[in-house]
Amino acid sequence: MKKILIVDDEPNIVMSLEYTFKKNDFEVFIARDGLEALEIVKTQQPDIIILDVMMPMVDGYATLEQIKNNPKLSHCKVVFLSAKNKQQDIDKGLELGANLYVVKPFSIKKLVEQVNDLIQ
Repeated sequence: MKKILIVDDEPNIVMSLEYTFKKNDFEVFIARDGLEALEIVKTQQPDIIILDVMMPMVDGYATLEQIKNNPKLSHCKVVFLSAKNKQQDIDKGLELGANLYVVKPFSIKKLVEQVNDLIQ
């Protein structure tokens, strides 16, 4: 079973993504901020991480940098899912190593397709 870590501080987004990815045969892990995400990846090795940029404690950019510095997560794909839609924000996310940057609001159906494409 494919593993996905959803990192977002918006409960409605987390609930809808969790439900959708479970229906699509993913084992789902949830973190509400970057700090919690970094704790989860110490024991779990997700295939893909959906990561918000603007979060309390540790933001998405700093979380991504730590994930990319962890050799155990080198196979892990990262998708930024953010309301930050300026080109400089998108460029920064991709330069830090995100595989994809999706801007909110977004289509859950399309996001599932994009995630599946990334981990084929």
